[in-house]
Amino acid sequence: MGPLWPDTAPDRAADVVLRILTSERLGVGAGLTSTGSGNAAAGDPEHAIDPDGGGCQPGKYRIAQLELPQLRPVPVQLGGSKITQALFGDRARIGVHADGSTAFNEKPVLQLNHSVIEDDLWLPGLVVHGEFGLNGATVSGQIRLDDAELTHPGATALRAETLTAGSDLHAMRIRIQGLANMRGMRIPGQLNLSYARLSNPGGVALRASSCTIGEFWLRAAAPIRGAVNLRRTQIDLIHAEPAVWPRDVRLDGLSYTALLPSLPAGERLRLLEREGDGYTPYAYEQLTTSYRRIGDDNAARTVLLAKQRRHRGTLPRYARLWGYFQDVTVGYGYRPVRAAAWLLSLLLLGTLTYSLHGPDPLKADEHPPFNALFYTLDLLLPLVDFGQEKAFNPQGWYQWLSYALTVLGWLLATTIAAGITRSVSRQ
Repeated sequence: MGPLWPDTAPDRAADVVLRILTSERLGVGAGLTSTGSGNAAAGDPEHAIDPDGGGCQPGKYRIAQLELPQLRPVPVQLGGSKITQALFGDRARIGVHADGSTAFNEKPVLQLNHSVIEDDLWLPGLVVHGEFGLNGATVSGQIRLDDAELTHPGATALRAETLTAGSDLHAMRIRIQGLANMRGMRIPGQLNLSYARLSNPGGVALRASSCTIGEFWLRAAAPIRGAVNLRRTQIDLIHAEPAVWPRDVRLDGLSYTALLPSLPAGERLRLLEREGDGYTPYAYEQLTTSYRRIGDDNAARTVLLAKQRRHRGTLPRYARLWGYFQDVTVGYGYRPVRAAAWLLSLLLLGTLTYSLHGPDPLKADEHPPFNALFYTLDLLLPLVDFGQEKAFNPQGWYQWLSYALTVLGWLLATTIAAGITRSVSRQ
């Protein structure tokens, strides 16, 4: 059988449907790098490549549809291809020998960098031993990688920087050994990694920085082995249990609207404590905002209190002392009931003490009746004058108690004022 494209029109752009065969005599044996390549119904002589390899020349044809082979140990190179319909590879095995062992390949074994697929990229059950390249690829429809297995331990298993999909990327139950590099990815719909297993011990398991994603699902996924980088990524919804995240995360600049499942603030805060860059205020602000969106002001205050405590650890020792006092007394202004409890306790102490042992008057013939409650209030509350403090003069340790109540009253008033100012400024 002669070539599909006659020599009389070698530069004609043809819409074809081709099947990549496993024969290394084909142009695909060393990698097909044209404007496309494809898939055809088996046994259709009108859509077959010349087995001598003369059928497809680089840069000449665009492809209507592509089907990957079921088993191919050598690389499939389709960079820069334009596929006007869909690319299929149901349970395809690339870079794998028949016995399941890894075939040695220096180049990416499945390369679709900068390709344009004008329909879906359908690769459920795909097995790739080596690097799978999708850098700069554009898929008009959805991408399906459910049950895929990408294996390249200690190296990049998935390189999908600036990948753009028209809707979703479904990769439920995917297993990736090596780095999954998704930097700059654009997925307006759902990036679904539910039940996934991501592993790259000692390195970065998931790099998804500077991405724009509609929904990011890690529901029921296994704990990620390796670091996760989500810096500067924008996501509408994140669905992930706290146990999914590894000890080393990079979250500075991560923006999101909602978190699922709904959890108390304390469980979410553990993730922020794993930030590899240390204290990052923006991460706390984002979590605060997400709780306020759902009307949980108490959780939002808990996050802001945790932020102040984390910030305190970055301050000089002398500055930390004032921070500790604000924390213990009023919770940096986010625990106002605590301040009231302190004031009530001091008021009770002073009232009982001076009721049992009232101070002597400064002037025996010019003083109001002594009242232990209002005398203590005079000591505790700055700018409040009931006339008791000026009229009586305690002696001995009772005098020292009056000094202590006065100092504590000023400190409490100052911290309460600072806390109210901070709280109001956050509204």
